[in-house]
Amino acid sequence: MRCITITYDYDGDDMVWVATCEAFINAVGNDPKAQGFSYQVAVADNGVTRVHWGRWDSEATLNHVQSQEYFATFTAKVKEFADGAPDAVVATPRDHTGNW
Repeated sequence: MRCITITYDYDGDDMVWVATCEAFINAVGNDPKAQGFSYQVAVADNGVTRVHWGRWDSEATLNHVQSQEYFATFTAKVKEFADGAPDAVVATPRDHTGNW
């Protein structure tokens, strides 16, 4: 299992941000070859900082998702929202609670 945390500040039209994230999450959810990939997004309490978390079970799953048009479209929009490349940290989870 690998994961990524992405953060950036965005104070533009929230409905555009929401629609973009929903489109990506729905595309992943409707892609049978992406079953090992999960994604969630959040808005920090300050109302501006955006946080994305992704997890995948294998490099093959990640490679598949990254090769899809929905990924290219979403990545381009995130770069727009972030006004450049967002901060991103890729990691290997070591431990978690049972309900994670």
